[in-house]
Amino acid sequence: MSTIVYGLINSIILALYALGFSLTYGISGLANFAHGAFYILSGYVAWNIIHQLSIPFPIAAVITVIITALIGFVFYWLIILRIRGIVLAELIVTFASGVAILQILMWRGFYGIRYSLPLFLKGGIQVFGVAIDYQRLFVLLTGVLLVGGIYLFVHYTKTGLAFRAMAQDERTALCVGIEYDWIGSLSLAFGSALAAVSAMVILPLGMMESSIGMEVLIYALAVAIVGGLESTTGMIAGSFIIGFGQVLAARYIGPKWMIIVPLAAIILVLAVRPSGIFGKFKEIEERV
Repeated sequence: MSTIVYGLINSIILALYALGFSLTYGISGLANFAHGAFYILSGYVAWNIIHQLSIPFPIAAVITVIITALIGFVFYWLIILRIRGIVLAELIVTFASGVAILQILMWRGFYGIRYSLPLFLKGGIQVFGVAIDYQRLFVLLTGVLLVGGIYLFVHYTKTGLAFRAMAQDERTALCVGIEYDWIGSLSLAFGSALAAVSAMVILPLGMMESSIGMEVLIYALAVAIVGGLESTTGMIAGSFIIGFGQVLAARYIGPKWMIIVPLAAIILVLAVRPSGIFGKFKEIEERV
């Protein structure tokens, strides 16, 4: 039962890692390799708001999400816009930007036990005989609400429908007046905001370090690749496959094998089905 409970929670955590990355790529085709850096940067911003301005954590979390969304929005117009459409350049620039952010945080001394975010909820409960703290249950609830909220947003709002139109057929969307760069910048802002939301609920479970940014990027890539980069359903399925795989590996092999699971999953899926489980499969002659 503990394997099921903690496997479920770990899967939701991985889904939260990948949600912003998958949303941005699915809408605009931009693989934001600075996603992990935005995640840990939001934790640093929240920590400073709490300790420098003496603002309660729930309010600081909301402010941090807004600030991170603005950072993503400005990042698109200042940097991504100049190389938009050049896939290799997008990958290099976003990855280099992410590394630069992480290195700056390390240079600023952003590591150590003093850097941690407070819990939203203290205490714990027994779930099917398994002890679990309220914060992890809060993570679980946040993941479910985010997925449901995003579904409603993209199906029943004007901006969400524009997102879907751009994701389904870019040329047709342009013909009906949907502005390409505006949607691209909004998608990056939303993806950055989702990275911040996941950071606000997950980072209180442990210390904050700059190196976590790279781990988050690896997990987000693994989940997206396994499930299919353009598929939200695939993203959820990928998070459960890797999440339960990690818990089983930690239980029966050893905790150090947890990081091996997403890397092995990436290699296996790319070798067998390059587009992912729910992705649109391309025949070999189409890819050559």
